[in-house]
Amino acid sequence: MPREILVLRESEIRQVLDMESCIDAMARAFTSYSAGEAELPDVIHLNVPEHDGEIHIKTGHLHGEPFFAVKVASGFYENPALGLPSSDGMVAVFDATTGGAAAFLLDNGYLTDLRTGAAGGVAARHLAPAEPEVVAVVGTGAQARHQIDALSRARSFREVRVWGRDEGRARACAADLAALPAIPEGCRVSVAATVAEAVDGAAVVVTVTASQEPLVRPEWIAPGAHVTAVGSDGPDKQELDGGVLAAADLVVADSLPQCLRLGEIHHAVDAGVLRAEDVVELGRITAGAAPGRTSENQRTVADLTGVGVQDVAAANLVMRRADGAGMGVRIER
Repeated sequence: MPREILVLRESEIRQVLDMESCIDAMARAFTSYSAGEAELPDVIHLNVPEHDGEIHIKTGHLHGEPFFAVKVASGFYENPALGLPSSDGMVAVFDATTGGAAAFLLDNGYLTDLRTGAAGGVAARHLAPAEPEVVAVVGTGAQARHQIDALSRARSFREVRVWGRDEGRARACAADLAALPAIPEGCRVSVAATVAEAVDGAAVVVTVTASQEPLVRPEWIAPGAHVTAVGSDGPDKQELDGGVLAAADLVVADSLPQCLRLGEIHHAVDAGVLRAEDVVELGRITAGAAPGRTSENQRTVADLTGVGVQDVAAANLVMRRADGAGMGVRIER
């Protein structure tokens, strides 16, 4: 009997995925992971230093889902000078019953971008203030767009301040944010001259850079503010001063074991300003096993390093919807 592999391109994947459904899928994935109903090996990191490139290989399996997946995502930061996007990648999907190859999702990194933004939406649902006035975005790449798109579906706000090292890119990012379909009506989007100017008084702070030095200091974080840190997906990256986590009333990890190896939490724990046992996994909050925000005065931090079960959840969602729509090309193995 001939076996087939489904091939889906980015344009087709975009047609079957939407942010709202992806946020719901990520919430279920976090719940399953923290309940021990998922398999999640360590992330494989590969650097290509001569071209300022990094590759992350993530995989996982959600118990009961029909497919498991292996995702390869790359960030080559000299690419914009070549007229190319800095991020790329693809997802290989396998049948969880037989182990056979089922699909190649040629997403050019789109699934990574969307599921990462959606994870920020999950965090915002449970941790952001109910009525934030001002949102700060530190960073101007694709993830800045996806994080604000997801946040817009969880909270309403009146102002977004964008900071980036390159003023031109910051202005382009601000224009894109203002044009997002889900952005609250009348929301003002502006470019801040400094990180401090962007963050000062903001009720929600989102950091989406590849920085290896802290950008956000604790004295800039307003009482009752929530911080979602997204960029520190490697052991040498750091966007938040350890004091931001030390001053927080609640620190949340997407995966505690992973966040103790990379991300903001590992820096704070290594510095002795945060105890691992005081960190709560996001999946325990989505499951109702631990509280999220309980007071408007709480300072909260979510460290989102990106876990393989997110890619698995997104891939399964794509497979279900693409199959129902008869999309893609099937080739014999």
